[in-house]
Amino acid sequence: MLNVALFGTTAKQWREGNPDKQGNIRDGATLEQLVVLSNLESINALLIRQELTQTERLQKLNESAIQQMKSLLVSTSIKKLLR
Repeated sequence: MLNVALFGTTAKQWREGNPDKQGNIRDGATLEQLVVLSNLESINALLIRQELTQTERLQKLNESAIQQMKSLLVSTSIKKLLR
């Protein structure tokens, strides 16, 4: 579910769509995506404890992933501009 929230696809769908690539979807992830993925794991655990349904969790995780990616990418862009 975390892959769907962040990448928009399951690991299986990614493998089927990328038979020529070695490894898995996370092997090609950017540093920002890996940071967000780690955060999503923690958030998902909290949402499970709150007894949210899988559909509710996916929606909240996707919203969080989008927000975090926007923040990280803006921050990265600003750092590059200041160099």
